[in-house]
Amino acid sequence: MAAKVVIGSDHGGFALKEFAKKVLTEMGYEVEDAGPESAVSCDYPVYAAKVAAKVSDDVLGILVCGTGLGMSMAANKHKGVRAAMCTNEYMAKMARAHNNANILCLGERVIGQGLAEEIIRAYMTTEFEGERHMRRINLFDQL
Repeated sequence: MAAKVVIGSDHGGFALKEFAKKVLTEMGYEVEDAGPESAVSCDYPVYAAKVAAKVSDDVLGILVCGTGLGMSMAANKHKGVRAAMCTNEYMAKMARAHNNANILCLGERVIGQGLAEEIIRAYMTTEFEGERHMRRINLFDQL
């Protein structure tokens, strides 16, 4: 299980990013904030790239924008990234268990803090099941 999480947002996801940092810290994770430092208008691909560059086997990422869609699209352009935009706990669990997602994308304008916390907890505590799913994960890099 990852001990460190890198988190980023754009202006539309800034408040939820700040909330998520608290949740992750309470869960015992080391949290690195890739920005931005305020809710001033900014470009989500910049922060998606910053987080994507830091994910690894030991580091997971979380990205937040207004819907989660832009962040997931931008993050998935980076080699080795498997970003999943999740709107419920089940999606978050399956993103980790079956798809070995290494970045969780959330939409501040789509979910509230309570649901966001449930999604984050599900994502962070679910392990990749490996084996039968690994063949499919390996195919991602061939696309």
